Amino acid sequence: MASLIFLTHPEVVIDPDQPITEWPLNPIGRARMKLFVDLLADRDVTAVHASTERKARDGAAIVAERLGLPYETHEDLGENDRSSTGFIAPPEFWEVVREFFGRPHASIRGWERAIDAQARIVNAISGILREDATSGDIVVVSHGAVGCLLTAHLQKVEIGKESRPQHPGGGCFIVIDRDTFTLTQDWRAIEDGFAG
Repeated sequence: MASLIFLTHPEVVIDPDQPITEWPLNPIGRARMKLFVDLLADRDVTAVHASTERKARDGAAIVAERLGLPYETHEDLGENDRSSTGFIAPPEFWEVVREFFGRPHASIRGWERAIDAQARIVNAISGILREDATSGDIVVVSHGAVGCLLTAHLQKVEIGKESRPQHPGGGCFIVIDRDTFTLTQDWRAIEDGFAG
């Protein structure tokens, strides 16, 4: 049974002077991505995909290079559009995120609505599953909010009611059956490995 493994990128270099979409992985994030590739040693990974954002591309490049594969990028796997506010420092950022998930049909401070982001993300993942011609596991490196919105769809719950990645630095993954587009493993941190 082939799977799609959806991974949220791990730790990044936070630089308010750079666009958020251009933040790279930091050394901890890069090390955790290498650990993730080690987890894939016994799996038949045949394709790697990523959001167009730098942190996701950095993660996908580590996976692809170690496995001797190319990787493809997809703009629709990007985070919800937050360009109306740019960088917001914590703890205010987390307050806005809570409102984003709590009021999915509203644009919070001009951000893309959660319901619209979810439709975009589900369509992007569906497209990868439909169009990827390989037969093994697919790895997708993307973002935390993207993963939460995707999980809400897979769990058939309201946005904001889905299970969430628990590692504060990201680097968490779910496993989805390629054929049925159903969740087969809930969120686990890289360090926890695959269930079973």
